[in-house]
Amino acid sequence: MEKTLAGRTALITGSTSGIGHGMALLMAQAGAKVMLNGFGKPEEIAAARAEVGAAMGGGDAPYSAADMSKPDEVRGMVADAEKAFGRLDILVNNAGIQFVSPVEEFPEARWDAIIAINLSSNFHAIKAALPGMRRRNWGRIVNVASAHGLVASPFKVAYVAAKHGVVGMTKVVAIEVAKTPITCNAICPGFVRTPLAEAQVKPLAEKHGVSEEKALTDYLLEKQPSKRWIEVEEVARMALWLCGPGSGGVNGAALSVDGGWTAA
Repeated sequence: MEKTLAGRTALITGSTSGIGHGMALLMAQAGAKVMLNGFGKPEEIAAARAEVGAAMGGGDAPYSAADMSKPDEVRGMVADAEKAFGRLDILVNNAGIQFVSPVEEFPEARWDAIIAINLSSNFHAIKAALPGMRRRNWGRIVNVASAHGLVASPFKVAYVAAKHGVVGMTKVVAIEVAKTPITCNAICPGFVRTPLAEAQVKPLAEKHGVSEEKALTDYLLEKQPSKRWIEVEEVARMALWLCGPGSGGVNGAALSVDGGWTAA
């Protein structure tokens, strides 16, 4: 792979699995030094660190166990990345959780957790990372929103509210840094093929009495015209491009990678 991020450093939240891990691996392959963050079993975290570390040239990738629901830990994570690398060029806010329930039954604790992790953590990380980016006169901030940052679906009130907030926050930050070589953009994926997403297919098939293939296309991907999964690498490559050369004119954008979902 072309080393488009040679000499750059990156911090990616929620990067021990799924989309975040795909981004970390691709950026490491493109020459960046990457710090991981996320939860998981110790052996899974160790494997993720080893894989990204190998792409970086050997050894384990740096890792922060910061809890994204705790502002002090988010700020500490950014400080740890700057200490580990001597600088932080790229911040990717990817960590997120989900819960599904009608509004009147939605647990308040779940609302608070989703807003804290999916939205507020982005604010705290950006606030902590921006001063260093300004001093060095370069930076890339990528917020992983969702198609649900642009449109709504029932039973996902907290997730939709948080992701709409991420898109709005992205625009504000972009305007504030517009006269600098710093950009802030959001990626809005549709349904991405991850183990957590794939695990939803069998229960849907059983619920509706159909094959898993039909459950995928007719129920899970009902709003996604392509009727196929978005692959992790497709989202990761969008992030890679936003952080690489030639992307400086893109700022404040909410870029859909959703198989046509939000085109309807």
